[in-house]
Amino acid sequence: MSLSLIKTDTIGDFLSRLDDSFSAVGDIFLTGETTHVMEGWRPWTTHIEFASSVRKDDRASFNGCVARIANEMGINVTDEFPGEVIPLPAGYEDRSHDLSASLDLDFLSVRHFDPYSIAYRYIARGLEQDYQLVLAYLDNGWILEEEMGARLEDLLPSLNSETIQQDPAEFRRRYIGLLQMWGSNAIGHTHRATPV
Repeated sequence: MSLSLIKTDTIGDFLSRLDDSFSAVGDIFLTGETTHVMEGWRPWTTHIEFASSVRKDDRASFNGCVARIANEMGINVTDEFPGEVIPLPAGYEDRSHDLSASLDLDFLSVRHFDPYSIAYRYIARGLEQDYQLVLAYLDNGWILEEEMGARLEDLLPSLNSETIQQDPAEFRRRYIGLLQMWGSNAIGHTHRATPV
């Protein structure tokens, strides 16, 4: 699929079409750059990222609606639950940020996924652009350094036994490197070039 710049109105249009087409109760949790665009931290992204929760009997219908709408709109869409990639910190369900009041949807509830879980997921992957995503959460106060460190201590023992096989020492090194990046730069980190 060709590269499309996805802005806030594109995301809103996608969610509205999905709500109309799926016509069943479900939860959408925005992640990554999709959260950043919806919150105004950056003007665009190249794909919509989210995690979905629907009834088991509705899953095939939901997936079909997502694929059809993405194809009609000519956009890239990724539905990935962060817990399939990395163990999630305790209480992640209670740390989502509700967006439903700002969207006119009948069936779907839309929230931002727990920012701590997203931060750990991107630290685990460890690419430069992943660090920039986490820095935006720090810059905007959605995650706090002290709380992130405390949750990390609970998370590290599970890295070798759940979901991904990652060396906890390597994860800690990446985390420390991220904090060094954050401490040495002023607010205003960007992920990729931002067009004028």
